[in-house]
Amino acid sequence: MRDIRMVDLQQQYHKIKQEIDEEIQKVLDSTAFINGPAVKQFQSNLESYLNVRHVIPCGNGTDALMVALMALGLQRGDEVITSTFTFIASAEVIAVLGLTPVLVDVRPDTFNMDMEAVEKAITPRTKAVIPVHLFGQCADMERLTEIAKRHNLHIVEDACQSIGATFRFSDGRTAKAGTMGDFGCTSFFPSKNLGCYGDGGALFTNDDELARKARGIVNHGMFVRYYHDMVGVNSRLDSIQAAILDVKLRHLDEYIAARQQAAAAYTEKLRTCDGLVTPAIAPFTTHVFHQYTLLLKNADREKVIAHMQEHGVPVMIYYPVPLHEQKAYQDPRYHKGDFPVSESLCRHCISLPMHTELDDEQIAHITSHLIDAVNRY
Repeated sequence: MRDIRMVDLQQQYHKIKQEIDEEIQKVLDSTAFINGPAVKQFQSNLESYLNVRHVIPCGNGTDALMVALMALGLQRGDEVITSTFTFIASAEVIAVLGLTPVLVDVRPDTFNMDMEAVEKAITPRTKAVIPVHLFGQCADMERLTEIAKRHNLHIVEDACQSIGATFRFSDGRTAKAGTMGDFGCTSFFPSKNLGCYGDGGALFTNDDELARKARGIVNHGMFVRYYHDMVGVNSRLDSIQAAILDVKLRHLDEYIAARQQAAAAYTEKLRTCDGLVTPAIAPFTTHVFHQYTLLLKNADREKVIAHMQEHGVPVMIYYPVPLHEQKAYQDPRYHKGDFPVSESLCRHCISLPMHTELDDEQIAHITSHLIDAVNRY
């Protein structure tokens, strides 16, 4: 059996090595390393894949979120609602811009934003919501869109873990994650479902004016060379990374199918283990399984993790601390116990290896040792 990795980028690369190497060589030969043809080609192909009017490449997913908020023209002190059970970036960009993060709890089944909690958190100062499509499935965008329209709020989708997921509206319409709000944002960090070999990110929007502003912001607030019309940043996707992403975009649906197949195998093998809660998928979305995250009911998590590691299985905790308990984001408005679902998830969740190269032998090894550990500890 091959060594088990949380993300096996090495095996994935070997399968597409010739395609990748050829495209990288084209960039080297062109010497167009910044905003070259490779960036424009990837941008266009991603627009087609997502069926969105504008893709604005940038330096990373965190920059994408920050640029989106900047383009919306929010003012210092404006409130932005996001989840407390997520990676830090969604709250980080709010705080960096001098805005006020307002945290809400998540649903116990999908781990995505609780829309009832969102509605209760809205005040006259609320200007935007950042729903995080966590672990690979969409939050309830139909409900959130209705709330946002009623309260005149912007929506910036954090689709950094969900590119390729499809949302189904009640009227039969479908849309890709990140294309339903004012902006959608993604990360191309190497471990993502669509990942490059360094840092990278992008914004998506169907709004022409917002796209124009975002394109200026990522380039120092510059629309005409050396004329700076607004405060911007330096955040660009380089041509080599764009070339790599364009190759991997051709394989994205194949990668998603492989992850879904691995997730289905995990769930089938683990469904009879009473000590585990396997991932739930909301009825209105597909799940692209950036992570396969489950819950331990009563087992000692640290002993389970140690047992798995002893048998060559890496296990991660996404996430061990909710945002309202992070030292940098402690706020007198929030106290331990205010977000019971998120706090419980942080105590009981574990994530198994999830990538495109998992095989049946590895999955059998992982699940058998997990069941053994849960029953033992």
